[in-house]
Amino acid sequence: MRLPDAEGAAYNHRLWEHEDRCLPDTRVELRQKIMDWFEDPDGECIFWLNGMAGTGKSTISRTVAWDFAERKRLAASFFFSRGRGDISHAGQFFTTIAAQLTRSLPVLRPLISKAVEENFDILKQGLSEQWKHLILDPLKKASVQSIQLVVVIDALDECDSKDDIRLILKLLAQAKCLETIRLRVLVTSRPETPILLGFHNLPGDAYQDFVLHNIPPPTVNQDISIFFRRKLSSVKSKPKLSTTPWPDEPTIQKLVEKAAGLFIYAATVYRFIGDDNYTPEEQLSMILEDHESPSQSPTKHLDDMYTKLLQHSVVGHQTIHMDNHLAVRFRKIVGSITIMCDIMAAKEIAKLLHLPSISTTLASLHSVLNVPENEDQPIRIFHPSFRDFLLDPQRCLDSRFSIDPKEAHITLFRNCMALLADLQQDLCNLREPGVSVSDIPEGIIQQHIPAHIHYACRYWFHHFQLGNPIQEDMVRIQRFLEQDFLHWLEALSLIREASNGVLMVKGLEVTLGVS
Repeated sequence: MRLPDAEGAAYNHRLWEHEDRCLPDTRVELRQKIMDWFEDPDGECIFWLNGMAGTGKSTISRTVAWDFAERKRLAASFFFSRGRGDISHAGQFFTTIAAQLTRSLPVLRPLISKAVEENFDILKQGLSEQWKHLILDPLKKASVQSIQLVVVIDALDECDSKDDIRLILKLLAQAKCLETIRLRVLVTSRPETPILLGFHNLPGDAYQDFVLHNIPPPTVNQDISIFFRRKLSSVKSKPKLSTTPWPDEPTIQKLVEKAAGLFIYAATVYRFIGDDNYTPEEQLSMILEDHESPSQSPTKHLDDMYTKLLQHSVVGHQTIHMDNHLAVRFRKIVGSITIMCDIMAAKEIAKLLHLPSISTTLASLHSVLNVPENEDQPIRIFHPSFRDFLLDPQRCLDSRFSIDPKEAHITLFRNCMALLADLQQDLCNLREPGVSVSDIPEGIIQQHIPAHIHYACRYWFHHFQLGNPIQEDMVRIQRFLEQDFLHWLEALSLIREASNGVLMVKGLEVTLGVS
């Protein structure tokens, strides 16, 4: 049996290829502190690096993972990311860690394989059992010279289950009992309640924490100024840019002040200024404009920047007027990308939303969305802070761009229902009712159940639960149960999601009050 390995979990997965790593002379003290913790034989089992959104946690964890990998001390990595399939939840967390352990430490391979054979239903068992049989016991039994390894877990707060977060921390703390293969764990996250409770329930000697946003401002500002100088220097070669030194030092310092310690501000400003559709000077001057705002929140400058970016990129120079159709289209497309359960390519999102194309809307949003030139590659939000901004009406004060999550969810539900209505019996034209799913070539299934249909089958109920349904939506579900239910079950079987279908049916019974 091959252990499920969550797509995109590893630090060096294709998904993260274009994400930044720390510049060589930035975050020097912090990176050394992490290395000192790792090398200290009496150090705590877990190092918790926490900080508010935008402080650079993922960039640090990515950099540190590469550093450990080069030293052959990286055991495994798992980069959580909300709304990205199997890395948005803990369902495949320990199986992924175990699968990576067999590659980083081959001596564990026979031990983990034996554990799978002896626990044939291990994939259906809980996280505690998977941790014990697939990771902890093999690490205890391995016959190998003493070695110390690290597991890097990024953005644990992006895991969609609070209970799983607390359980994962509790289980990982058990690694302190290992003697021959000593396992250390680096965890990064926002300091949100489930994480705080999880750590507070651990023994004091099980972890040490480091609060990223408490680093002295001069140190952070120095790193951000280095970032601006290095990155903006690459824009100097653009045509029509003045020959005078650009940007000058006062401008760099003003950008650093506006960043207010948030690296995501710096990264987004750099992408915005480097937009090929506008001149760098024009983009920079827009960022430097000062507008009085009553907001004194920690994200004030970040929110102002996102607002300016959207007003400029989506509306253009006509900031006072925005066609209602354009605003509705923006909220439908970007709102869907913001709350979707998995990443998808632009052409598949367009099919899901029953639109001819979404390229025009996305073309102006390269500063905040990773929009590949190849429409077969998935669209991604660069940083969770942009999603948080759009979904919070207290932060996104321009109603043209503010996303109502309940409205976005119910819109996706309705689009999913429309797609399910087109399902037919024998979707893959097999003409063999008894054929095993494992015998059907994957290409045949993908041909007849492409990504947007797959998404609709898997997540329609999720969006219904989180939306604001009206009576017409109850009628849609009634019609689905009467006409499309069996076709949907067939589709779920083909995409190997039948077990999730059972859970959705049970959830629907509870939601509708059916006994």
